[in-house]
Amino acid sequence: MPDRDTLHRLAATIAARKGADPATSWTAKLLSQGPEKAAEKFGEEAVEAVIEAVKGDRERLTAEAADVLYHLLVMLASRDVSLDDVLAELARREGVSGHDEKAGRG
Repeated sequence: MPDRDTLHRLAATIAARKGADPATSWTAKLLSQGPEKAAEKFGEEAVEAVIEAVKGDRERLTAEAADVLYHLLVMLASRDVSLDDVLAELARREGVSGHDEKAGRG
């Protein structure tokens, strides 16, 4: 059964694959192609998740959402942004109105 540490374990695995052989690791291959490719893959997966959400296929949406989370973590790793960085930002926003938070951005 998955737990709250699943994303942290996945992020750690992705970080560990940064120096791995791209021929033996999909993650290493994505990272070796640079941040632009990681962002492109994230975008592709996000679009696929949107399509499944619109179609209403719960099982496919779940699978695509998992792909989105994985590719988000790869994209973040490609720019040396950690999951903890993102979680800290979410914690900072907790309890703040979405309208107020958005208005406070640069």
